[in-house]
Amino acid sequence: MRETLRFLLGDELIEIAPCDPTLTVLDWLRLERRLTGSKEGCAEGDCGACTVVVGRLDRCRLRYEAINACIRFLPTLDGCQILTVEHLKRPDGSLHPVQQAMVDCHGSQCGFCTPGIVMSLFALWLNENTPSVARIEDALAGNLCRCTGYEPIIAAAQRMYHLDEAEWFDRDAVADTLRALADMETLALTSPKGRFLAPATVNALADLVMAHPQATLVAGATDVGLWVTKGMRRLDPVISLGRIEALREIADRGDHIVFGAMATHAEVRPVLASLSPQLDELMRRFGGEQVRNAGTIGGNIANGSPIGDLPPALIALGASLVLRRGGEQRDIPLEDFFLDYRKQDRREGEFVEAVIVPKLPRDAEFHISKISKRFDEDISAVCGAFLLEIGRDGWITDARLAYGGLAGIPKRALETEAALIGRAWDDAAVDDAILALPRDFTPLSDMRASAGYRLAMAGNLLRRFLIETTRPGVETRVAGLLAEARHG
Repeated sequence: MRETLRFLLGDELIEIAPCDPTLTVLDWLRLERRLTGSKEGCAEGDCGACTVVVGRLDRCRLRYEAINACIRFLPTLDGCQILTVEHLKRPDGSLHPVQQAMVDCHGSQCGFCTPGIVMSLFALWLNENTPSVARIEDALAGNLCRCTGYEPIIAAAQRMYHLDEAEWFDRDAVADTLRALADMETLALTSPKGRFLAPATVNALADLVMAHPQATLVAGATDVGLWVTKGMRRLDPVISLGRIEALREIADRGDHIVFGAMATHAEVRPVLASLSPQLDELMRRFGGEQVRNAGTIGGNIANGSPIGDLPPALIALGASLVLRRGGEQRDIPLEDFFLDYRKQDRREGEFVEAVIVPKLPRDAEFHISKISKRFDEDISAVCGAFLLEIGRDGWITDARLAYGGLAGIPKRALETEAALIGRAWDDAAVDDAILALPRDFTPLSDMRASAGYRLAMAGNLLRRFLIETTRPGVETRVAGLLAEARHG
């Protein structure tokens, strides 16, 4: 085992031992290194003022991505490079093209959110050439600004590509350094505040989880981070899955796709989009870009939230899980994994290793709807995912309807499905199915929505599915109305 945390801060090699297992990247930058450009706004990964860019090896190639420093634990960046707004200044003191474009386009007013916005644009600048306005808006969805109205920021994002693009650091040299830091040893950090363990192989992970069955397993920390920043919880020990490359693999097996549990939402999105554009739309609204770069498909499921966006969609698709305990594996339908609020069918010492997602059956109709208070970067009040198999005669031969937000777990609507099977796909069938919904769910009222609203929306989403699949000329989605307004 290795007992020293190692990473690059800019081009400086940092080695730390011991280290608090839940010390956030933001607190370390500001309090230990006095790099105060990164700001704390919400401390929960919503506002983006804390955004930094992380370089990591992805199948031996260097990959840069924006993350929220406020909820990311510093030890999870072992073997990575951290870049803050302070690192953008060139050796001669001149501004980086992203910064200069923000100045030229008046993209900043009060300035508090500006460093985070600059770093989100910097990640875009590193990875893409001349992105569309829609792509720029997507990259900025995780950054909140109450002053500028975003138009000058979008203008800056377009202008930055027309300025001097010469890089001030050597990507090849960074990649070589990170490769030299990479090893197959388990990182084991111990401090008065707890232990942090980060294995490099699945077998080592299985051994650690068996040895520490009460440990907190951390993937992207997009929710666990809030346990610390908001709940002030002490987590000991922490086992991080972030160093295990094998858990990031995505494999097409013909009639299904196997996602390693550590595949991030950013990595999962294009693969799911190839199955259905409905899945692409769902993933586009899955947090901000910083959350999608950190959060994982396995973490979203294992977290067990009743309002997680992915489980209803995956349940409707008939997905299953591969669970690992020591040297044993078992497969379980995803719908059977969720038992009760925050309780799953996961034995002591067991963890999610992979997610198996079947491809859509031929001639199936598939639909997803998410209702939230904000269009971008918000948690669902209700999420509905529906898959129907319809015969050539127009009669429904099979139905899988799954909802999030209507119960303590993401759950299939079995009574509602039964009301549809053997019927023509029409208004009469949907009317009867909606009447069956209260037999499947008794929603609760909370800060996001009332029980009555949730049940009404569940029925309306099913009716939207009917309209979109049988009356293509009827517009039902806000995104379509916005696109029409822009081009009308």
